[in-house]
Amino acid sequence: MGMSKTATQDQAAGPLTNGALDLPALTIDDYNIEIRDKEGFIGDKATKAEFREKLDTWRKIMRDVDIDPIGKVPTADLPKREIDALLKGKDAQASALIWSAVEDFAQEFADVVTRFLKQKHWAGTERIVVGGGFRQSRSGELAIARTEMLLAQRGVRVHLVPIVQHPDDAGLIGAVHLMPAWMLKGHKAIFAVDIGGTNIRAGVVDLGKAKSDDKHYLEEATVWQSEIWRHSDDRPSRSAAVERLIAMLKDLIARAEKEKLAPAPLIGIGCPGIIQADGSIERGGQNLPGGNWESDSFNLPAAIKKAIPQIGGHETFVMMHNDAVVQGLSQIPFMTDIAKWAVLTIGTGLGNAHFVNKAKSEK
Repeated sequence: MGMSKTATQDQAAGPLTNGALDLPALTIDDYNIEIRDKEGFIGDKATKAEFREKLDTWRKIMRDVDIDPIGKVPTADLPKREIDALLKGKDAQASALIWSAVEDFAQEFADVVTRFLKQKHWAGTERIVVGGGFRQSRSGELAIARTEMLLAQRGVRVHLVPIVQHPDDAGLIGAVHLMPAWMLKGHKAIFAVDIGGTNIRAGVVDLGKAKSDDKHYLEEATVWQSEIWRHSDDRPSRSAAVERLIAMLKDLIARAEKEKLAPAPLIGIGCPGIIQADGSIERGGQNLPGGNWESDSFNLPAAIKKAIPQIGGHETFVMMHNDAVVQGLSQIPFMTDIAKWAVLTIGTGLGNAHFVNKAKSEK
């Protein structure tokens, strides 16, 4: 097994540190697990690219008998919406081709889920939320549903559910749940950032109103406005990427204050890798723009706080956590009926985290 963050490590220091394992509504008993088999990391078998590879394999098989209903477009260049259109369309061969890739992916994903469930902290998991870009497609939703069926066939009792929020929004909304309720009191919004290997997204999260008595749940939190920058097209240096992110945040802060949203002086960040209490990245930031995000001399939360020392006349507070953790946290309002649950995010890689709800575990 590779490096992961678990609740036995010394950084479960409470909710006011980066990468905290003890959060207001739940505890994180591990994240960023890197399970290996003889072929490498098992998470590599459940990614967006892996689904495309399976689809491409079926296209090659059919071309050998002079059939390819998709045409000449390379599989890697097929838009997600076109794959979904073929899946739902009237061309039975094209639909069957996509279905075949869905089935093959689901078989692999069921194997991956089974391996995760054998890990120490995953024992007794009742539900697994599936997020990431692949979830936001019909083929992704069918793959999730088919995987749950295959697990049931194997006698594995766990429910797989697509993440409720759009994955792009979930990666921002989850930041709300990093913060204790007292930090949100009197405010209508916070700022959030989701950093990935392809895009950087920054947004204003409207807190809405908490319907339940427990203020940790914030069922109505939504993304008010957001900006996205596809940094993979520009290939910036690390310093240029940070400067662009800071400019995005300053623009959003100005907009939120103009609209009198009463934003809290809080910025929550989701970022790949293992996040240390001081905000540095211990491991896993190799795909971030410009590289060298794991340097001892670099600290993103500190850089943002230096550039934006105050919001609305109050000292800025920046908290960073793993991106799969943050996306998973957006699901908190919909998981109150169970104790142990997890998130798997299918994107460029497979993100993972495992949670225990405090309200349920304490009963």
